[in-house]
Order: sequence, then structure tokens, then C-alpha cells
Amino acid sequence: MKISSYLLFALLIPLAQAQQLPPDVLVKSITEEVVAILKKDKDIQAGDSKKAADLIETKIVPHFDFIRMTRIAMGRSWRDASPEQQKQLAAEFKTLLVRTYSTALSNYRDQQIDYKPLRAKPDDTEVTVRSDVKPSGSSQPVSIDYEMEKTPDGWKVYDVKVGGVSLVTTYRDTFASEVREHGVDGLIKSLVAKNRQGERTKSGKT
Repeated sequence: MKISSYLLFALLIPLAQAQQLPPDVLVKSITEEVVAILKKDKDIQAGDSKKAADLIETKIVPHFDFIRMTRIAMGRSWRDASPEQQKQLAAEFKTLLVRTYSTALSNYRDQQIDYKPLRAKPDDTEVTVRSDVKPSGSSQPVSIDYEMEKTPDGWKVYDVKVGGVSLVTTYRDTFASEVREHGVDGLIKSLVAKNRQGERTKSGKT
């Protein structure tokens, strides 16, 4: 029993530390940890999207607010969804984004990341963590900004902007069009179909 108690305590320490870390330190520490794994994992480097997705689920997903991300992507249509539909939408949108991130991770090739000083007041509950990523073989860096909010569980990312373009709002027109034509259930079915297609592609099935 004592061993189990100590083990549980050891598992809770990283979570407690993540809750206490400032947003810029949190983003940097998570990124550095993931990059260190990427550099060692030959399977992900070779394009193993399943292992990349597993890495995202364990290291990145806990620090994202997918409910808020989905609400932003849905815009006004979010209010047309029932609580159960909202739950389904967030789950499917999360799966879609994880697949998007896993593809990006598989393409990582020792890019240099430069984090900008955080411009925030001590009592701010929403901040932007800014960084520049220099692609391999290119002298022109690409900005990647993380929009974050302070929650009871620590700082969470609710949007990522690449080159000034919001990853979340890029889906808004598509989602709104789908809701207009087929309703909220139609959008859910569309997301489910896309995610299943992605799973078949990863497994090599047609």
C-alpha cells in the first residue's frame, strides 16, 4: 500500500507542476520535451502517425481546451447545439486536430524555435505566448502564437496561430456551411466520416 501511495504521489507531481507553471514556461517545457522525444524516435521521423498521435495524446492534449476551441470554430452555430451535441462535436474536433498535429510532428526536422518574452500582467487570465520557428533550409522564420487562458487546472491553449492565421477559425466557414445545409447532426456526421477516413488512411486501408 505504501508503495502504491508513493507511486500515485509521483504521478501527481508533474500535473501539479504544470498547473503552477507560467504560460510561456509551460509551452516551452512541453515543446522541448516533445522535441527531445521526436529526435530519438525513428518511427515518428519515418512517418508513423499512430505513434505521433499517441505522443500528442499524452504530452500535448492535456494542455488544450478543446471545448473552447470547438466553440470558437462553430461560432454562432455553437448555440444551436444541445449539450450532448456539443460534447460530440468537441470530441470529433479534437480527433481531427490531433491528426493534423500528428502529421506536423512526423514532418519535424530539427527546426529552431525562438520564444519571445511574455507580455502579460500578473493578474491576466488570457495571454499570447509568441514564438518563431525557423524551418530547415530557410532563413525566413514562421511565427507560431499560442492563445492561452488560465483555468483551475492551469494554463490551457485554446487557439494556435501559424503565420498569423488561426488554426481554429479556419474551420469556421466550413462548419457554418455544413450546419446551414445539414444541421448540427450533419456536421457531426461529417467530422466522424473525416476521422474514420483518416484512420483508414493511417492503417493503409482504402
